[in-house]
Amino acid sequence: MSTSVSPLAPKSYPEMPALRGVRMATAAAGIKYKNRTDVLLMVFDQPAAVAGVFTRSKCPSAPVDFCRGNLPRGEARAVVVNSGNANAFTGAKGRAATQLTAQSAAAAVGCSEDQVYLASTGVIGEPLDATKFAGVLGDMHVQAQPGFWQEAAKAIMTTDTYPKVATRSTEIGGVPVTINGIAKGAGMIAPDMATMLSFVVTDADIDAAVLQALLSAGVEPTFNSMTVDSDTSTSDTLMLFATGATAADGQDRVTTADDPRLAGFRAALNDLLKDLALQVVRDGEGARKMVEITVTGAETDQAAKRIALSIANSPLVKTAVAGEDANWGRIVMAVGKAGEMADRDRLAIWFGDVRVAVDGERDPHYSEAAATAVMQQEDIPVRVDLGLGDGSATVWTCDLTKEYVAINGDYRS
Repeated sequence: MSTSVSPLAPKSYPEMPALRGVRMATAAAGIKYKNRTDVLLMVFDQPAAVAGVFTRSKCPSAPVDFCRGNLPRGEARAVVVNSGNANAFTGAKGRAATQLTAQSAAAAVGCSEDQVYLASTGVIGEPLDATKFAGVLGDMHVQAQPGFWQEAAKAIMTTDTYPKVATRSTEIGGVPVTINGIAKGAGMIAPDMATMLSFVVTDADIDAAVLQALLSAGVEPTFNSMTVDSDTSTSDTLMLFATGATAADGQDRVTTADDPRLAGFRAALNDLLKDLALQVVRDGEGARKMVEITVTGAETDQAAKRIALSIANSPLVKTAVAGEDANWGRIVMAVGKAGEMADRDRLAIWFGDVRVAVDGERDPHYSEAAATAVMQQEDIPVRVDLGLGDGSATVWTCDLTKEYVAINGDYRS
């Protein structure tokens, strides 16, 4: 973990309200480092509805397999997260570690193993000694408390430089409900699910199938639209839980995804997911700048997104951003290689409000000084219009600095 906090970190953190129906505790189990908080236990005293989306990696971690197996039941009583070891590419040992963890959590909380969810983050390929934290889960269950969100976010950090938290308030059918979320992620972040770990909990009373529909839709313009380094993790896990506590306030259970009472909740959830996703980009390893890339005028939205990601994932674009160099030729390059329809002679490019290229050549009023001034900002908007259709997409990324190489050059040591 870096000792210096990212310059793009939030200037303040929200007051995270306690959420009825969920309690949390953290512990230092010595998984990779001594005296560092590395285990999180989330407890639901009554079964919570659960939804999840996971990595599309063909080499998923053992905890991802475990969660996928439990998800059809749609109920959660416990979540165990560890940092320091991803329990990925660990074969039979990895499966044994998830089994031991699930048994220990089920015994501690008093539930069945198919009501337990697991996530691990850290080094790939190292066997995880689950006995290190299996023994502490009983104590953690007793100590778990409701308003522990900031500490929970710290427990799951790896190369993150700050904890990522967000909260939103809304209502369903006139009854106030709250949504809280935490996330971790700084490297090996590329859109293909959630590309990190994130746990979102609401006190609303919503059916598991409805939660899944909300989450699957909400992930696309948020977590699936950000990239730090184009590398999709083995361990990506984004889960959404509903404790149902607001049923006691008179909220009627939501059982269909098209329920009009969900409008406010859907908007609040999507806003919270975007907030957490952008916090991850702003903590990209070694990042000094965040870049918002919007592509318009593409044949389809999907084509626009593919082109936007081609730009966002280009090492040459990202190093130009790091060097504050308004090298728009690299944007042209990234558009051209994306594999989607583009017409060189219709292309227009902006850095901020400064148009640098139009009609397939440099803008006649191009000002190097004006373009450089945009590149010197911490937040840099880039827009590309293809002039072909109505397709549009926005993605977020960060610059690629010497620090990124340094962090990842000695990550395992």
